[in-house]
Amino acid sequence: MTEQPDNAQPGTEPPGTGSLGRIETMALGIVVERRRGVTAWADWSWRPVSVIPGAGPVDPPGTVLMQGDGWTHSHAATLAMELFRTDTEGYRLNLSQDPPRLWVVMRPGPDGEELVPFAVTASAHEGEGYQIGSDVVETVPMPAEVIALVRDFVEQHHVDVPFHKRERKRHFEKEGPRR
Repeated sequence: MTEQPDNAQPGTEPPGTGSLGRIETMALGIVVERRRGVTAWADWSWRPVSVIPGAGPVDPPGTVLMQGDGWTHSHAATLAMELFRTDTEGYRLNLSQDPPRLWVVMRPGPDGEELVPFAVTASAHEGEGYQIGSDVVETVPMPAEVIALVRDFVEQHHVDVPFHKRERKRHFEKEGPRR
């Protein structure tokens, strides 16, 4: 977990800064299940099943963690979950759900057969945005360590923005009916 000041480049942090961070990050290992396909069109199916908070890099990708008859669970990738001040409403919405979830976005790998984790987010808004298009988006339960981080981040950075209804501009004067 790192907190970065507003003017910092990703991955850098000046020592001794105590300013509020623009983003907070946490490394999450993505555990993917590969299961024999049940249709004639796919030999295998892939889906994320859990995350490992604070996981280190995985080498080689796809390290098998558990296996059984017709399935394997592997540490497919380690991705950075980023929290942004501008998306605290999406995190609040997620935390209000029972249980809170993480959205894991997967895309076809180099061989075109397997699905590879591409992104992970705690924002309900961002997760919904990824569902438009060809990406495969699945949710997994949010672990307690991640819930605590997201909740603390929201408490520190969320600002309620009041809703203001805009007044529509009229294109025509209110003189009478148009012909």
